[in-house]
Amino acid sequence: MPSPHVNRLPPQGAKSVVQLGLRANWQQFTLLVIINAFVGGMVGLERSIVPLLGQQVFGLASTIAVLAFIVSFGIVKAASNLFAGRLSDRIGRKGVLITGWLFGLPVPFLIIFAPAWSWVVFANVLLGINQGLCWSTTVIMKIDLVGPARRGLAMGINEAAGYGAVSLAAIAAGYLAATYGLRPQPFLLGILFAIAGLLLSIFFVRESQGHARHEAALLARPSGQAAESAQQTTDQATLQHTAPSFKEIFLLTSWKDRTLFSVSQAGLVNNLNDGLAWGLLPLFFAAGGLGIAQIGLLAGIYPGVWGTTQLFTGALSDRVGRKGMIVVGMMLQGVAIILLPFLHGFWSWAVAMVLLGLGTALVYPTLLAAISDVAHPEWRASAVGVYRLWRDSGYAIGALLAGVLAGLFGVPWAIGVIGVLTFLSGVVVKFVMSETLPRKRFVQKPKT
Repeated sequence: MPSPHVNRLPPQGAKSVVQLGLRANWQQFTLLVIINAFVGGMVGLERSIVPLLGQQVFGLASTIAVLAFIVSFGIVKAASNLFAGRLSDRIGRKGVLITGWLFGLPVPFLIIFAPAWSWVVFANVLLGINQGLCWSTTVIMKIDLVGPARRGLAMGINEAAGYGAVSLAAIAAGYLAATYGLRPQPFLLGILFAIAGLLLSIFFVRESQGHARHEAALLARPSGQAAESAQQTTDQATLQHTAPSFKEIFLLTSWKDRTLFSVSQAGLVNNLNDGLAWGLLPLFFAAGGLGIAQIGLLAGIYPGVWGTTQLFTGALSDRVGRKGMIVVGMMLQGVAIILLPFLHGFWSWAVAMVLLGLGTALVYPTLLAAISDVAHPEWRASAVGVYRLWRDSGYAIGALLAGVLAGLFGVPWAIGVIGVLTFLSGVVVKFVMSETLPRKRFVQKPKT
């Protein structure tokens, strides 16, 4: 049974009830921005203190054992992104969003009361589901609402809210941990985030799938046709077009389309180095003599710069194009990471984290906008899910790679190798990707 919130087609001759654009949908868009901030806050609580929790509370000596929580998070989040995209195309967006919050609600309680490290790892399995379902769905819904004209701006606002909240939550968790201890005070905020996100999603969010169908109908009509006429043919067009299979969408987004492949590999490498920043850098900074509060600040500076500057970089990509910003962003991230082992002290590391945040801000909303430029509205949510599968698998790959390299050669070598891989990802984009912004057509639906 379709959701009662799905936009209905108006009767013949009636004015269209579906409008695309940021201004026309500003209330729902703003609500989704707030919800995504709560999603980001959930993961931000962990970025500064969970690795320290593993060492100081549970006595873990192995770097790989400490990073196990990121591996579990990354694998599950990547898979959840895939299901979120496909389910959003099949059953609608709102139900997926609510389900994600139901998985997130137990997470802070599990960490607060965990008697063993395995509880923390399991909590991050649930957190991965929460992040995959909720963050993917808020991205897809914002893309639905704004239409094709301002996608970069929309993704910039979305990611700014999410990662701004990651930053503030990381700093707040570091302060609370330094003042009161690693548990339970920092994670009490997570209970508030989860309850607020769940209630807003249940009672105030409206289904946006009708907007995507409306955009698909507009694309199917000749340019001279009125929008109302296109709206009236939405249901008919949806029935006439057989959606591509999951396998076809997966292959297109992962490999067959050179541009989509370039975007997917850049997303994977971006989160590969983010897994390093989350799991290994707090231990690296602690070994360098910093206290918990300073580590919390450094853990917050990176996503803070990343989050706030996305407000500008997303909109900038709507003007200057996607490819150049992705190339520069990946290379800047690589340079910032490579510098870390050669620097020492809070302020030097803070500068490197600012550069890392700027590089990530150039890339993150631009990659999502590029996917949306290329994928047809009929299967765009599924393509976004495949992209986010590859992107967030970078968490697990990054944590495993960092742990193995740190165990074999030491932490500085692990940081340096991941920095080089990040720089090389920018080189791949430079020589393989095509610019997406001026495209007048989408990748066509594969032939079955």
